[in-house]
Amino acid sequence: MIREGTLNIVILCLLVAVPAYAYVMNEPFTITLATRAVIFALAGVGLNLALGQGGLVSFGHAAYFGMGGYAMGILASHAQNYDPIFDGAFLIEGTNSMPVIWVVAVVSSALLALLIGALSLRTSGVYFIMVTLAFGQMFYYFAISWPAYGGEDGLSIYVRNQFPGLNTLDPIQFFGICFAILCLVLLFVDRLNKSPFGLALNGAHQNEERARTVGINVYKLRLVAFVISGAITGLAGALFADLNRFVSPTMFSWAISGEIMIFIILGGVARLFGPVVGAAVYILLEHFLGGLSDYWFIYLGAILLGMVLFAKGGIIGKLAKKETHHGG
Repeated sequence: MIREGTLNIVILCLLVAVPAYAYVMNEPFTITLATRAVIFALAGVGLNLALGQGGLVSFGHAAYFGMGGYAMGILASHAQNYDPIFDGAFLIEGTNSMPVIWVVAVVSSALLALLIGALSLRTSGVYFIMVTLAFGQMFYYFAISWPAYGGEDGLSIYVRNQFPGLNTLDPIQFFGICFAILCLVLLFVDRLNKSPFGLALNGAHQNEERARTVGINVYKLRLVAFVISGAITGLAGALFADLNRFVSPTMFSWAISGEIMIFIILGGVARLFGPVVGAAVYILLEHFLGGLSDYWFIYLGAILLGMVLFAKGGIIGKLAKKETHHGG
């Protein structure tokens, strides 16, 4: 078995090599598939912080994914229609600037995660799962009944948002933006996991009573992790909406929460690059098996069953030796 750090570098190289090859061969669709994988990986990294490190099985992370998507959709739609969002004492206008949209998506998703986390973390086990699921479905039905932004039909954005100095309509350049964000978030989460905060979070996951005994406020610790997790997933939602130039209530659906969890299970729970591998494998399965049959989820279910029974560490767990970290 190779070292996990070495395997992570290989994964990043492969993730760059595929769209680079597609660019040379003039295959923009393959670049788009790689971009989808990167964005889904980012969403998985967000959930993995709560699930893998904190042991919080959230079935409502689609709420933050959708919040990020609608933050992008609302700001961009008002910018393209030259219609201010609010024209009262303070003028609030739309924007097509990606950095501004990302900030709004991260902040709004973090605030939503703070609200949901503050309530749901007072429960545990199956009750926690059901509360997070209920919140996600609440926002799903709210989006359906929100005619100002498309309701059930969703909202189309005609022009992709802008990033200074780049042509975001060029698939390879948009991939570069998403890949750079994924790398930065992976670096941030890696440092967070190795910090005293990350070690305390993992310790509370392993033995909650012992963590309380040594004076750790487990509730606040998990709430902070949950908020960071939601913020990262919200950023992924904004990028996903920008990729498709479309947002719809399905971004809030429980199916999205399930898919994000599948990425983590496939790649490896609590593994830094687990969601990256899981998202890439999921996109490959969706592309190739989906072309063979409309019922490709049957095959995916069989693969997941095999993973749970015979490879609990996921793909990375089977390929690499997990590295131990010491706090400092």
